[in-house]
This record gives sequence, structure tokens and C-alpha cells, in this order.
Amino acid sequence: METVIIEWLGLAFRWIHIITGIAWIGASFYFNWLLNHLMTSDDPKVSGQLWALHAGGFFNVEKRNIEPGKLPDPLHWFKWESYWTWLSGFTLLVIVYYFGAEAYLLDPMVADLRPWQGILISLAVLGGSWLVYHLLWSSRFAENHNTAATLITAVFVGVMIIFLTQVFSGRGAFLHVGAMLATWMTANVFYVIMPAQRALVAATLAGREQDKSLARNAGARSLHNNYITLPVLFCMISNHYPATYGGPLNWLILMLLFVVGIVVRQYFNIRHIKGTWDMLWMLVLAGLLFFLTAVLATIPQLFATTASGPVSYADVRPVVEKHCLACHVAQPTSPLVATTPKDMVLDTEQQLIIHAAAISTQVQSRAMPLGNLTRMTDAERALLLQWLRQQNGSPPL
Repeated sequence: METVIIEWLGLAFRWIHIITGIAWIGASFYFNWLLNHLMTSDDPKVSGQLWALHAGGFFNVEKRNIEPGKLPDPLHWFKWESYWTWLSGFTLLVIVYYFGAEAYLLDPMVADLRPWQGILISLAVLGGSWLVYHLLWSSRFAENHNTAATLITAVFVGVMIIFLTQVFSGRGAFLHVGAMLATWMTANVFYVIMPAQRALVAATLAGREQDKSLARNAGARSLHNNYITLPVLFCMISNHYPATYGGPLNWLILMLLFVVGIVVRQYFNIRHIKGTWDMLWMLVLAGLLFFLTAVLATIPQLFATTASGPVSYADVRPVVEKHCLACHVAQPTSPLVATTPKDMVLDTEQQLIIHAAAISTQVQSRAMPLGNLTRMTDAERALLLQWLRQQNGSPPL
């Protein structure tokens, strides 16, 4: 019953997370596009404008210079989309990765940590990494050396990727890199962007000149959020692709896929400057990087250790019973699942043969057993992979 309740709670908050995330990211992308496409105006009160066509209607959008003294009413703010995306995401983190730390967060073959230790590391990463990032970008150094601060931030993210893949399971590490960056994004809204906007509104209502540095700082953090978005989205869906996080080079694969996301975002941010076709090489570059990353992820699998000589079903049956059949039977006994995952029952030789290709991917990438709770050894993986290879028609190694 507890597993069913957790599953439904997970569904509820995941749905909220997706809805609010779409609203937040959609607004962010739209306003970034809007700023990049504003045209000059002869009206001194208008700093930029554009005409747009949508849903059968014509729209004239203006960015206005508001003089001190009065604000238009109503004035719409955009903040709750961000807040609810983070709150629902953090709740999901607690439900899935804290309550299920042994299955999803930790891997005893990576680091022999207890659940409470993994949870403390998680919380420290979310809060501590934000402080490092925020202190850097609030400093005079970042104000005077933007490029250097950007490189330092990139190196810091790389260090955190390496660290997290050394203490958490691959699945848990990828998710936590995304959660870390998503925390930066929402903290940027809460601690920098919204206070700056409140100060600008207060100054306008009081008839004082606006502090333009506040707008610049808020704009800079908003731009950071814009570039971080696609890497974060990949981390959120990465648990569906064990080939990315399951191998020994998962840290490098994640870094390269981050570069792919940033290059794609850069293309959409600057294509209006030189034209869509002139900047198409950036999408080609992103595609090539993605392809090379896929090849890099495959290399360790090509040289994965397998058992020597033919392997019989009798040899692998004890391995399957020990590591697979708590979940992959008609009536699972594992407390981690309420029903058979993907309806994949594996308690007969014929059923193993039917699902041989899928099982090979999961075992080779170390995605299964879940969290390696049963502590499957490399020798057992090699034995099972050799038998599965034989079922796919490949000769024994």
C-alpha cells in the first residue's frame, strides 16, 4: 500500500512539475525572443517594439521607458511559474530520491554510503553550489571580467559533475546536476531578479530615477537561466536513457551533452543577427557533438567484459533469481515496486530470450538491478551478458 501511495504522490507532483515548468520555460524563451527581435521606435517613450501575428490576431508589443511617478495598472509579474517548478521538483526529489535513496540515489559499487549520508550530500550540493555561484556573480570580479567568470562557472559545473558521479549512482548523479542548476535558476529569480524589479517599481512610484544596474544584474541572471535551461531539461529526462549515465564515462558524456544544449540555445539566441541560414552551422555542430557523444558512450560497451566460452541457462538461472526476480515476476516481492516493471516477467528461459536485447542494455549500462541493491558483481554481469549475447545470435567470446 505504501508503494502505491508513493507512486500516486509521485504522479501528482510530476504532473505539477511539468505544467509549471512548461509555463516558466515558455515565458522565459518568449521574453528572450522578444528582446532579441525588438525594433527601434520614433517614440522616445518606447525603447523597442514589434508586430506579431498569433491565433488570427495582430499584436503590437512595446518595451517602454517608464518615467518616475506612476506605473501602468495592472502590471503583470512572472515569478510563481519558477517557484512552483522548483517546489514541485524538490518534492519529487524527496519522494523518489530521498525515500528511495537505496534504489535511485545510491549505488554501493560507486560509493558505499548510507541513505542519510546521500541525502545530506544532496542538500549540501543544492545549497552550497548556489552560494558559490551567487558569490562569484555578485562580485566586482564578475562585473569586470564577465568571460573569466563564465569560464570559472563552467569549470565549477564540471567539477560538480565529476564529484556527483563519484558519490551517487549514475541516475542519481545526472538528476542532481539538473536539480543543482535548477536551484540556481529559481534562486536567481527569488534573490536577484525579483528584488531588482521590486526596487525598480518602488523607485518609479516614489518619483526617483531607476537604478539601471539593478536591471542589468537582473537581465544577466535571466540570461544565465536561459542558457542553463536545455542542460537542465536533459538531466530531467536522463533517467530514461541508461546508456548516457550507466557507463564509466558518464561524467564526460554529461559534459558533452551540456555543450550540445548550450550550442543549440546559442543558435536560437543569435540567429536573428546574421540570419537563420548563416548560423545553421551551429546546429550542425550540435548534431555532430551529439553523434560523437553517442559513439563515446558505446565504446565501453564494445569492450565490456563477458564470460569466456559458451554459457548455459543453468549457469545464469541463479544470477537471474538473485538479481531480477524480486521485481520481474507476476507478483513482485520487492518493496520498491507495486507491479511488474514494464510487464517484463523474466522467470522462464523463454521470457529471458524474448527480452534479451532490452535486458542486455539495462545490465550493461548498470541501470539494473535498480540501485544495485542486490550488489550484482562484474563477474555476474559478464556471465549474464554472454548468455544474452548468445541468444541474439552472436558467437561466444
